[in-house]
Amino acid sequence: MAEIIILNASPRAPKSNSRLYADIFIKNCKEKTEYYNISKTNHKELCGKINGFTDILFVFPLYADGIPATLLGFLKNLEKNPPLKKPTVSVIVNCGFFEPEQNDTAVDMVKLFCIQNGFPFGSVLKIGGGEAILGTPFRSFAERKIRTLARRVSDGRHCVLKTTMPLPKRIFIKASDSYWIEYGRKNGATEEEMRTMSIEKF
Repeated sequence: MAEIIILNASPRAPKSNSRLYADIFIKNCKEKTEYYNISKTNHKELCGKINGFTDILFVFPLYADGIPATLLGFLKNLEKNPPLKKPTVSVIVNCGFFEPEQNDTAVDMVKLFCIQNGFPFGSVLKIGGGEAILGTPFRSFAERKIRTLARRVSDGRHCVLKTTMPLPKRIFIKASDSYWIEYGRKNGATEEEMRTMSIEKF
């Protein structure tokens, strides 16, 4: 019987999309789950809590094509303070890119940690368009994959899953451009300023 500790490694964990993904997992998981946000100050506490769990589920966004600094710092502490019995590590990672494969490097970074430190590696869900999908009619695509992930983590039949919005890429890019231009306008940045590579110019 699985007992799962869910660790949210988003830098803005309490208000993050990662939190929403974790909530969906908890709702669809029949096993015992406990949820925690990783912060700068609770690494040692969380390392201690891991003892007794059969599984860790890390939930986090892609940052600069890799894992966020929040998770990197925690893994360094976990390496120094490992549990007596090492649980299986699974991952939900989301990115703003359309293609879920953009998350591959981040997943490989967690896999490498597991290999180097003797943690079994379990299941993966890679979500493309993860900053937006829950607020669209395509929310169910993510929910279905998370339900499957919850079953697989529970029964130990590990898998690699992926999902994104079923749109032509050009439509996704057009919608993304409109979103960020409006977001910039609300924060006092023009489209010209957002598109330039010469930030010193402004």
